[in-house]
Amino acid sequence: MLNYLLRRVLIGSVTLLSITFLVFGLIRNMPGDPAQIASAEASLDQAIDPADYERMRKDYGLDKPWYEAYFVWLGNLLKGDLGRSFGKKEPVSRLISQRIGPTLMLSVTSLFCTYLLSIPLGLYCSSRAGKPDERVISTSLYMLYSLPAFVAALLLLYFFSFKLQWLPLFGMTSDNHKTLSAWGKFKDITWHAFLPIVCYTYGTLAYYTRFVRANMQEVIRQDYIRTARAKGAGPMRVLIRHAFRNTLIPLVTMIGLSLPYLLSGSIILEQVFSWPGMGRMYFESILSRDYPMIMGLTLLFSIVALAGQLLADVLYATVDPRVSYS
Repeated sequence: MLNYLLRRVLIGSVTLLSITFLVFGLIRNMPGDPAQIASAEASLDQAIDPADYERMRKDYGLDKPWYEAYFVWLGNLLKGDLGRSFGKKEPVSRLISQRIGPTLMLSVTSLFCTYLLSIPLGLYCSSRAGKPDERVISTSLYMLYSLPAFVAALLLLYFFSFKLQWLPLFGMTSDNHKTLSAWGKFKDITWHAFLPIVCYTYGTLAYYTRFVRANMQEVIRQDYIRTARAKGAGPMRVLIRHAFRNTLIPLVTMIGLSLPYLLSGSIILEQVFSWPGMGRMYFESILSRDYPMIMGLTLLFSIVALAGQLLADVLYATVDPRVSYS
């Protein structure tokens, strides 16, 4: 296992370098750059001097070819420096640390709700396969899975926030959040997060429920399930102790593959709800050509994605003794 982990870390490092190199080249060759955007904003009041424009390009590090600038960025990265944001004039690492919490608040809660609901629903649908109630649940879940999250977000905002005025319309906190008690602050954030969590959850809930049901339907046709039934095991014992334990193998590996989703958030949903998360910050960074911020977020998402794939492989070998890595 140790040799396998070392090989995967080495391959992951090469993959990470390739990703950052390609992304750096792509963003540096996009139309427009931070100096042009800043000069365009400045020219609304007065014409910008060409010397000032060139000095601005030098300050942003745009006077070097992109491949040279990449190795400058890589050298700073090895020193633990992700650079400073062009737009906010703050260290990238500090800005990212400020946005991780709101994103994790939505994604972790959503993932917890997904597993909490999808496993019982999947087991129920497996035990009631072909029955009218199972068909209703499966059809409803299929329709939910087909509904885009941003469309559901707009509908929920219109109904619960605009029409009924039960829930906040946007943001993470109210204007008077700082004046509230600890319990009041908790409720305020909870009400603001309710609709985003619903939109985060329903699509994955539908997918995971169908995933559990499909795997259960495959497992319950195996010979050892028929043997357990022939020995007199009850339906619930067969379903949970024998069938579901083997269904856990692919389900557990999906936990590792969910890691990138936990941090990256949803760009569209965070924009719709004006949620101060990492997905929204990534979108804003691309619009403003904030190269250090884009690279910092790309690096973080890539590391988490590679770590998630490695974790999925390790979990698979852990829950399935037939698999070994040498």
